[in-house]
Amino acid sequence: MTLNDPATVAQQYASETNLKARRSIYANTTGPDPRELAFEAVAEVAPRRVLEVGGGPGELAARITAELGCEIVMVDSSERMVELARARGVDALVGDVQELPFEDESFDCAVAAWMLFHVPDLDRGLAELARVLGPGGRLVAVTNAEHHLRELRELAGSAAWAQPFSRENGEPMLRRHFAKLERRDADGWVTIEDDASVRAYVGSLGREAPDELPQYELPLRIRRASSVFVCTR
Repeated sequence: MTLNDPATVAQQYASETNLKARRSIYANTTGPDPRELAFEAVAEVAPRRVLEVGGGPGELAARITAELGCEIVMVDSSERMVELARARGVDALVGDVQELPFEDESFDCAVAAWMLFHVPDLDRGLAELARVLGPGGRLVAVTNAEHHLRELRELAGSAAWAQPFSRENGEPMLRRHFAKLERRDADGWVTIEDDASVRAYVGSLGREAPDELPQYELPLRIRRASSVFVCTR
């Protein structure tokens, strides 16, 4: 399975259930929080108008509005995610990063957090993000390393997703569209102490999730590795 298959993406985000299961494993973590690094990267440029693509339930968009006092628009391909974001007061609409419904140079900052690996034509999506940013505009793009959650993904076997956009391969893709690029890593460890969380995570990966897992011992200690790419147009 790949993360950028449209049918898989539609199934995964038709509701919030699978996303909640995957997020729940991060209750006990060490190391820098990539969400904080992403927020700081946005705050650094004191933006007036921000675009978030693939914003999910809208937590980051709502925080940017509340703490930075700027205008933000969120686009997501999932009707349910847009509904949840609007419930937080976010100006959200259903749309596709590959064909953004905005004029050139409409924003001075854009955020794509853990979503570029879902884009079927990533080069087209990045071109659209660059197009809607003004001169000197910033893209904050968050993704994971290939070894992120390796121990947990090994339990999932063939259900574990391939990584079309990762720490390792992201830079050359981004450099085709942005003049400057900086990578900020957030590595650490996740500790899971209950079987239910392990099984919920594996089950959230889709139809290929195994009914029976290989033997493992609790607590399960798992590597965590994410990166924030800070890109300037």
